[in-house]
Amino acid sequence: MKIIFIGPPGSGKGTQAKRLASHFAIPHISTGDMLREAVSEGTELGRQAAPIMASGALVSDDLMIGIINDRLAKGDAAKGFILDGFPRTLVQAEKLDGLVGNGKEALRVLQLLVPDDAIVRRITMRRTCAQCGAIYHLENNPPANDSVCDRCGAEVIARADDTEEAVRRRLEAFHRQTLPVATYYRSKSVLREVDGIGPVDEVFERIEQSLTS
Repeated sequence: MKIIFIGPPGSGKGTQAKRLASHFAIPHISTGDMLREAVSEGTELGRQAAPIMASGALVSDDLMIGIINDRLAKGDAAKGFILDGFPRTLVQAEKLDGLVGNGKEALRVLQLLVPDDAIVRRITMRRTCAQCGAIYHLENNPPANDSVCDRCGAEVIARADDTEEAVRRRLEAFHRQTLPVATYYRSKSVLREVDGIGPVDEVFERIEQSLTS
């Protein structure tokens, strides 16, 4: 099972991808998590990516393709994978075809549909534990004690790229560069569109139905 999630930042790709990864016992490969880890650890990749991510722009195709190529070569991806955040451009999609094949049975592409205004509200109210990574939402799932993580007691903070200005820039980049990727996969008859609005469980049920239809 080789699944690609397409959708704007904050559409729920990460949450749903983790559930599917557990369901199918295949790795969830999040390019966003990989990049943020590199920035936190101060690696060469992190130093290159940090200013780009802070501005809300997309990391270059060459850099991302190299990261994904290395990750898919690992043994746990041999029986399948779920890509979250890649491909984001047509160049990346075409290169990915070369890595995994482009037959109809090779990939299943899911596009989560969420309006821009809903995305901005979701992300700007999102908070993350600085220590354990637990994610909260000030409206739908706030920590019990203001800015303190329920799990580990560390500080809960807003990520630097979760401001409205940065989110709007990321959405603009998504519409400009990533929506053509959906068109590309639609032409190959492997794209399935899924309504991303609603409770997490309901969205997951829609995703499961789309994979079996």
